[in-house]
Amino acid sequence: MSVFTHLVAELGRLLEPVLAQSATAAAIVLFTVLVRLALHPLSRAAFRGATPAAGCLPMLLQLPVFFVMYQAFSSAEVGGKANELLGHRLFAAPLGDRWTDALGEGGLFGAQGLVFLGLFGAIAVVAAWSAVRGRRSAASVAAAAAAATAAGSKKPAGRGAPQGKAGAKAGAKAGAGAGVMAEVSAEQQEVMRKLGGVLPLLSFGTLITAAVVPLAAGLYLLTTTAWSVAERTWLQHRKERAERSAEQRVEQPA
Repeated sequence: MSVFTHLVAELGRLLEPVLAQSATAAAIVLFTVLVRLALHPLSRAAFRGATPAAGCLPMLLQLPVFFVMYQAFSSAEVGGKANELLGHRLFAAPLGDRWTDALGEGGLFGAQGLVFLGLFGAIAVVAAWSAVRGRRSAASVAAAAAAATAAGSKKPAGRGAPQGKAGAKAGAKAGAGAGVMAEVSAEQQEVMRKLGGVLPLLSFGTLITAAVVPLAAGLYLLTTTAWSVAERTWLQHRKERAERSAEQRVEQPA
């Protein structure tokens, strides 16, 4: 933990000329971004699994980092010395304080309370964004599976593949759908559909966690959840762009 404390303190000193008393808070955000950049290859590999639970492994690997962050801003001493991080702030709120501490100082709309309300508001926006995208992703998977099932049931027995541009395009889509059906059984599709509706709502649980942990840990949660949603949005965009390019190549005349 002393290594982490030293690293965050040094990052804070580098940012202090620009951000003054909020430099350590910015250092926490920067540290979180560095952690997520290191985990990005795993996130990409998890995304290729195309399941609502994709990305769980990177999240699990972050748990030790989160616990270190929690301990660093909850301990009065680190390595036998006074914890210098506890004296740093985000605007009016000490990074080691919890929401209950802020309520005791000035109430819900006091100077410290407003900092926590801003944090909660930002987390709620990210959670809502995650929920919307999660439901859309689950609906897309269900629609693709249904289309593949319909295409398989309508294919005439004993006939060859359709000809022409439309046939090639339909064949490409059917092939993709067949791949999905081959990999995912009907029972698995139902489980995926249910998970796709529930998992996005778990993002709002971050609000509860942020209300009981130190402000520094709440900043970490906000940064990492925002990164997760933005990362999946970008990966999904790249996937859809690649699919459109593949369809355009199929439609081009030979």
